[in-house]
Amino acid sequence: MARRRLVAGNWKMNGARATLGELSAIALAAQQAGNVDVAIALPATLIAPAGAAAPGLTIGAQDVHAAPSGAHTGCLSVAMIAEAGAQFSIVGHSERRADNHETDAQVKAKAEALRGGGLRAILCVGETLAERDAGQAEAVVAGQLTGSLPAGAAADWLSIAYEPVWAIGTGRTPTVADVASMHAAIRATLRTLIGPEADAMRLLYGGSVTGDNAAELLGAGDVDGALVGGASLSAAKFVPIIEAAVALG
Repeated sequence: MARRRLVAGNWKMNGARATLGELSAIALAAQQAGNVDVAIALPATLIAPAGAAAPGLTIGAQDVHAAPSGAHTGCLSVAMIAEAGAQFSIVGHSERRADNHETDAQVKAKAEALRGGGLRAILCVGETLAERDAGQAEAVVAGQLTGSLPAGAAADWLSIAYEPVWAIGTGRTPTVADVASMHAAIRATLRTLIGPEADAMRLLYGGSVTGDNAAELLGAGDVDGALVGGASLSAAKFVPIIEAAVALG
């Protein structure tokens, strides 16, 4: 099944109003990427100003709380990020799971809250170095996906991003074969969980994608796009990834 590609950036805890010019340049590339969707997940402080700086670019948040309101100091609800201009949010990012001890159940609730509020979600899964070296990589990711997958999961509002947590800061790099194998396993798990809808859902790769390796990674089996970290902060680094996706069709 042909799936429209998605190249999404995640600025993490980076950026300020002074850097929004990068988004303007990215938006120009996005407007020319007729067969590829382009999105950027920003710090909450930049969501609203980004709408003016980069009209037409899909802007999202990096996290959201599952509750609509309440005593949750420092958190933002779906309605709040939507009011700021977000059209989607990342949920279950490896840094949130590790640093904030988020559980699969919490990630699932956040994704369901996004759907309830009419926003889209990018749901992240991935295994650690110890889990990969123990031969448990696919089982761990399948378990995360099963536990985190929201009710009503469908391709029109949900994408899955695979993050090889084991490659972060270890000097080890996944091969294209590693990526293709894991994405195939994720697709198979999705088919078990949601049936034929799994074949329409986009699977993104989130492991140090650059302009140099984008064509090879995006050309791997069952890779429908990328979730890009550091390279998305710069139009000069992010636009070549968009262009690689466009060239692949």
